[in-house]
Amino acid sequence: MDTNTVKSGEQGDRQSRILEAALGLLSRHGIAGVNMRAVAREAGVALGLVNYYYEDKMSLIRAALHRIDQHDLMLVAPDPELPPEEQLRKALRRVAGPDLLTTQYLSLRLHLWALAQAHEDFASINAAAFERYLEGLATLIGNATPELSTEACRERAADIVVVQNGMWLTALLGVDKESIRRSIARTEEIAFAA
Repeated sequence: MDTNTVKSGEQGDRQSRILEAALGLLSRHGIAGVNMRAVAREAGVALGLVNYYYEDKMSLIRAALHRIDQHDLMLVAPDPELPPEEQLRKALRRVAGPDLLTTQYLSLRLHLWALAQAHEDFASINAAAFERYLEGLATLIGNATPELSTEACRERAADIVVVQNGMWLTALLGVDKESIRRSIARTEEIAFAA
């Protein structure tokens, strides 16, 4: 392995740790708890390294929002190994994965939604991310139910997102597993309705 590959991997790991630290602070303390020094401490790196990768707090928050966007796109990523109907069912079930129904993750989502209301730049990042997620979900619906129009697929995707967001919000209240199961079943009913 050449030296440049090792250095590139280390840089990616450090930068990833910095973003994860920012997301952790954001989930626990909101935007007020995110500053360069706190992120450096949380990530276990020097302050100068945080400043090397991110010009300021705003650029760090932007990068964190983009990280969540990438994660959300993975939720609706097609799996070519599966038939279209199962790809859609798998995507609908992913949003209720144990890694997403945690207080830390759900708190992070609430803070990110609040950020989108508080700052124009964050709002545009959030809107673009939402659009990509909606489009990915609508595509999965269209592949599974090709008789539907593009508009009908998009409407169903939007209705499903309402149920998914409601499930996430109520999961913070400690909703039981049976309620989560019913929410997933409801998204499947919406997706596959005749």
